[in-house]
Amino acid sequence: MGLNKEKGDNLKSNIIYSTLYQVFILIIPLITSPYISRVLGATKLGVYSYTQAFANYFVLFGMLGVSNYGNRAIARVRDNKKEMSKTFWEIYIFQVIMTLIVTACFIAYVFFAISDNKIIYILQIFYVVSAGLDISWFFFGTEQFKVTVTRNIIIKLLNAAAVFLFVKDTGDLAIYTFIMSFGTLLSVAVLWPFAKKQISFVKVSYKGVLSHIKPNLVLFIPVIAISLYNIMDKLMLGWLSTDDEVAFYTNAEKIAQIPNSIVMAVGNVLMPRMSNLLASGKKDKSRELFAKSMIFMSCGSILFAFGLSSVSQTFAVWFYGAEFATCGIYIACLCPTIVFKSIAGSVRTQLIIPSGKDNIYIYSVFAGAAVNLVANYFLIPVYQGLGAVWGTVLAEFAVLIVQVVMTTRIYNYSSFIIDTVAFCMIGLLMYICLSYIQIASPILNILTKMIVGFIIYAMLSIVYLYLKKQFNRGGINSV
Repeated sequence: MGLNKEKGDNLKSNIIYSTLYQVFILIIPLITSPYISRVLGATKLGVYSYTQAFANYFVLFGMLGVSNYGNRAIARVRDNKKEMSKTFWEIYIFQVIMTLIVTACFIAYVFFAISDNKIIYILQIFYVVSAGLDISWFFFGTEQFKVTVTRNIIIKLLNAAAVFLFVKDTGDLAIYTFIMSFGTLLSVAVLWPFAKKQISFVKVSYKGVLSHIKPNLVLFIPVIAISLYNIMDKLMLGWLSTDDEVAFYTNAEKIAQIPNSIVMAVGNVLMPRMSNLLASGKKDKSRELFAKSMIFMSCGSILFAFGLSSVSQTFAVWFYGAEFATCGIYIACLCPTIVFKSIAGSVRTQLIIPSGKDNIYIYSVFAGAAVNLVANYFLIPVYQGLGAVWGTVLAEFAVLIVQVVMTTRIYNYSSFIIDTVAFCMIGLLMYICLSYIQIASPILNILTKMIVGFIIYAMLSIVYLYLKKQFNRGGINSV
């Protein structure tokens, strides 16, 4: 009983740490983004976004599927220090080899194939190299979220301070790029002293390292597919449109991702716990945890989606400046992705990956990638950034549908669908009520809508959940 209570308390504290961190990273952009948007302007910010998206592809190949695979692998053996150390070094050696290869490729490409904005591309090298030092998957697998959260908060504070101190005008794009790129490298490097205390050096075999290649590659396939609609949209905008449109879309996407990150903080904490429960044969406990999580994801994401949509126009101009007014439209149109990504993310991190159903994950993201590429190809030339927005919405919806349909044999979503429809109706009612609030002061208008909207949504949701319990329609609907 004591051990179970300790584990329960640890889960709660990890959820708190993860959520607090997501709230914190919400606050940092609220401070720095308006400043950067006004100092650098849309064109320069578009150049940074484009080069960062380009470098991100090399980071993806450096990490392969380690973020998900390493997390799951460590979670399964964390109760055996010797086995955990062996698993860590086998996975990490493979990660280092891949990073060295992609770093060499990045340097070669930049020096021989890039002519415009070469210095900005070169400065992204720190971001690429960071893939070789990133062992956050180890701490997630051992459920040590306090370590990663504390590290990230400190580094992000230093980053924000550096931006205000050294980025003063449009000519400081290189300085801004260095701060952001080197900051990423620093944030992963500072984890190593904590890891050294828990991992003993174990001599690993060549065969042991090779044993992790196939499962890594399996989970890398969906990573690449996801990147096609999370990164490729910016690259396609750069090819088919203008740097300004890249900046508008990127800034809108940043805002839309904030509430999703907060909701998904719970999913990130639960994935290693679900993997450990399934490895221990505690299927009933894992199903119960998943059912509760799904209700939270649905309720929370729908609140954020309708709430953000109601203030998007006012928020964009107040937050980024008049030059970025277009972002308001893009933010509102991206709001459905908050719901799609939160629910699909919950299914992925708490059902598909812990259960080892990696093929379902692969099929879903490939479906999303295909939808996104086709939509972007036809919509971006006509609708510019708005075309990329709708491509993203359609892609996330496709991922959600495929994941839900392909997991119906292991989970019955009937009650969850009823809950989601009910929360959507509550969100729509909240949105209608908020449309009548019109206050001249932008910040006062936003704050008022946030407070009033939360009260309306919370009260109606509590009433719904109470009535649901009374009519005995809740419970765990698993097969």
